[in-house]
Parts: sequence; C-alpha cells; structure tokens
Amino acid sequence: MNLGNSFKISLRALASNKSRSFLTMLGIIIGVASVIAMLAIGQGSKTSIRNQISEMGSNMLTIRPGADRGPGGARMSADDMQTLKMKDFEAIRDECNYLIAVSPGVSSNSQAIFGANNTPTTMNGVNEDFLAIRKYDIAQGEMFTESDILKSNKVCVIGQTISETLFPNGENPVGQTIRFGRIPFQVIGVLLEKGDNSMGQDQDDLILAPYTTVMKRLLAITYLQSIYASVINEDSSDAAQEQISEILRTRHKIANGEEDDFSVRSQKEMLTMMSSTTDMMTALLAAVAGISLLVGGIGIMNIMYVSVTERTKEIGLRMSIGAKTSDIRLQFLLESMLISITGGIIGIILGVVSSYAIKFIVNWPIDIQGYSIIISFLVCSLTGIFFGWYPAKRASELDPIEAIRYE
Repeated sequence: MNLGNSFKISLRALASNKSRSFLTMLGIIIGVASVIAMLAIGQGSKTSIRNQISEMGSNMLTIRPGADRGPGGARMSADDMQTLKMKDFEAIRDECNYLIAVSPGVSSNSQAIFGANNTPTTMNGVNEDFLAIRKYDIAQGEMFTESDILKSNKVCVIGQTISETLFPNGENPVGQTIRFGRIPFQVIGVLLEKGDNSMGQDQDDLILAPYTTVMKRLLAITYLQSIYASVINEDSSDAAQEQISEILRTRHKIANGEEDDFSVRSQKEMLTMMSSTTDMMTALLAAVAGISLLVGGIGIMNIMYVSVTERTKEIGLRMSIGAKTSDIRLQFLLESMLISITGGIIGIILGVVSSYAIKFIVNWPIDIQGYSIIISFLVCSLTGIFFGWYPAKRASELDPIEAIRYE
C-alpha cells in the first residue's frame, strides 16, 4: 500500500469520529496556544524592560559612596557618606576618556507648593549635562545654565507630574515661583513627559535645580551623594567603570586589597540582571504551558489504543488480504500525526490571536517570536510520532486470524 492510500484511510477514520478526534486534538491545541502566548508575554516583557532602561540612559553610570562605616562599625546610608567630593567629580570629568557627560548628584525630599496646591517630591541637584545623561528633553522654557550653578540661583525645571499637580488649571508654569519646603524657586522650564520606568516609578515626578543651590540652601553639605555619567557607547561601559575606579582609588589613597569606599554601577548590569530574570520566568511559564502538550500527547496515545481495539477486526481483514505489517503501522502512525499536526496548526493560530487579545485587552507588551511558532509545531509533530508509535506498533503485531475472530 502506498503512502497516499494510507493517508486517505487515516483521514476517513478520523472523519468518521469527528467529535472524538477534535477532543483528542484539544490538549495539543491548548498546549501549543499556551506556549506561544506565554513566550510572547515573556519576550514582550523583556523587550519592554530593555526599552525602558534604554530610555533611562542605557550608557549611564552611577557612582555612589559605599563601604563607609560609622561608630562601632555600623554601615551608614549612602546619602550620609561623605566619601565623594567635588574634586572627585572634576577628576572623573577631566581624566576619564570614555565619558561624554558627567553630572554631580544631590537630592532633597520635601513638599512642593504653589498656592493651594502641593505635592511631596524630590529635588535633584544636578548640572546641565543631566538631561543628556538621563535622556530628558525640555518641553517649555529652558534648562538652567553654568552661570546659575556658579551663583547658586534659586531656579528649577519641573517634570510633567509636578506641573500638572501644582498647575491643574493649565497655567504656564514657566516664570512662576513655587516653594520647595520653605525655599522659593523660580520655574524656568518644564520637562517633556517620559512616563513610568520598568520599576513602575514615575520619571516625571521630579524637580531639577543647580546642584550648588541644593547643597548650600537645602542640605548644607559640601560632599556629593552621587555622580552620574554617560559613556560614549554601551561597549565602553566596562572600560569606563574600570578607569573611574582607578581614578577614585588613587584619589582616595586606597591600597590594593582594601575595600573601595565607592561603587560604580551601570545600566548594563541592571539590563543583564533584568533580562536574566525575565528569561527564567519565560522559561518557567513555557514549561508550565508545555505540560498541556504532554497531557495532549497522552490523550493521543489513549485514543489510539481505543481505535486499535475498536478496529481489530478491520486490521485482521486487511492483513489477511495482503496488507503488510508496515502498512498497518504507517496507517495508525499517520492518524496520530494528523491529530497532532492539525491540533498544532489550530493551536498556533489560537496562540497568535490570544497573544494579540492579551495586548489589546490587558495592555501587556507582547513579542511573538518566529522560533516559538516553529518549535511549537515541531514539538506537536514529534508528540504525534512519539505517542502514536506504540499503539501503531501494537496494531501491526496483531495476529490476523485472532484479529478476525475478535468481537
């Protein structure tokens, strides 16, 4: 018997039991659709996190004080450590070859007030390079200048969240005077909206002011809480970290083997960590969804056993008129493969449709990868072969005489 005839017989056998065939496919359909949807959600989350970290400044380095201990050896808060000075910022700015922008960083938390409106927020003391480092843009007005920094002028640039909270009636914030705590600041600019970052933090809930103003008028300190820098490109991040570490270790007179009193962190490290986490979660989700494929495969095996039992007499008659063992085996193997492949195709369509439904209904990011469709199709095809082989083998090994007598 040729392959074409075996295929036709398999189709007729499945068509004669449409409901049973569809119910057998259901496990494969659900399994394939689940795998595609889970991988799409996992990959979409990874892409979304990568994009949001890039929006924060994928080439950004953050230098913070660290490893400082107070009385009794207790580790202090990074904001209270005094190991970073203005001279360190100047040395990094002048000596590091891999940076295109550097900004000191200090911050103070208080209430921003305008008229009857107020909101708790953070004022970040930075220089004009901070916009390029964090990829902020000015929507209205302008950024403060080096002259404002040298004079410690009480001027500020506010984010969209602050603008909408303090000026809810649509007033133009530029030129208005707000209070941060008890200190008045003139608003000279409004930042373009950025939205939430990958951690769910509102990137528009901030106020930028000259770092000298924040240090002198709000915090009364002479040290820096952090230094922000932007590397020329992502590939130079490691080299920049190493050079900055060398500069600071030399300036702070830290001997080999001693613990650094600072830390240098890059967005690349965060990106690697977040990607690793999302990859693990995606794999876990896909594995859980893949259990449906296993269940579907077992369902195929069970239904093929039932089919062999129901058609024992037919098998005996076919073998008695010359059908070979290989022909019987091929027929039942084709039936199991047709069930799994058809279920796989329906599952792929359902998986793609459900992924887009999740995107539009729940507003989750998705990213359907071609490899997930190919792998799902290959797995369901192999499932049909694997779970259909033994029932097909059993059918082909039936004794023709006993099979004809079977009732």
